[in-house]
Amino acid sequence: MKKFKFTINGNKYEVNIHDIEENIADVEVNGTHYQVEVDKEILPVKTPRLVRPVASPSTDTPKADNKGQAKVQSTTSSFKVLSPLPGVILEIHTKVGDMVKVGQKLMVLEAMKMENNIDSDKEGKILSIEVSKGDSVQQGDVLFVIGE
Repeated sequence: MKKFKFTINGNKYEVNIHDIEENIADVEVNGTHYQVEVDKEILPVKTPRLVRPVASPSTDTPKADNKGQAKVQSTTSSFKVLSPLPGVILEIHTKVGDMVKVGQKLMVLEAMKMENNIDSDKEGKILSIEVSKGDSVQQGDVLFVIGE
């Protein structure tokens, strides 16, 4: 919001510009709101807006993103749990052969100085663990393979 003080023909006005969309400005003059149409086209601000993709944890239902990758890749009888973001493996809470349930904590991944729990997306048996404690992983790397 921008605030201005004007004096026109000896009269004082306090003007607050709340929002401008295209050529319509939402302004407040001495406490009264107005929708003002601007004759001249207002140029957009040159500061770029950062648009970040929506992050979804690996426990969400598999959804393909724009690149066609899914959070969980499945074959006929096994599921691959993928790393949701780049980081370092801090702890592994399961071993090959363990039976896991949906939502059970499999490991802790440190990313951007935060600890992230990697939970099981599927119920089944741990067929393989593709990483070790201390390993660096990238987004999309296979962490576990869970089978039936």
